[in-house]
Amino acid sequence: MGLLLREWRRTRRHRRVRKDVHGTPERPRLVVHRSHLHLYAQIVDDAAGKTLLSRSTLHPEFKKKVMSGGNVAAARRLGEWVAEAAVAAGIKKVVFDRRFEKRPETAP
Repeated sequence: MGLLLREWRRTRRHRRVRKDVHGTPERPRLVVHRSHLHLYAQIVDDAAGKTLLSRSTLHPEFKKKVMSGGNVAAARRLGEWVAEAAVAAGIKKVVFDRRFEKRPETAP
């Protein structure tokens, strides 16, 4: 897949999500990006165009606690770390910028 096609697809996904999800000062947007090695999380106020908080598995403090940056344990720890920092910054609620449909529970 060519670089231009990949960028075009990413831009289309970005616009589609932003059409429905906006971060406000009262309820900023939580952005999560996962590469094949690391995880990145940001809390963004779209009204002001500012990133309020940013954390990733690349941070040296994080690397001391978790060995790998791209597994489930790292995702759980990063989520806890972002939540602690958000509460410390006075952020109580966020809007997650991905739209996931809840899967129906299967009967046993």
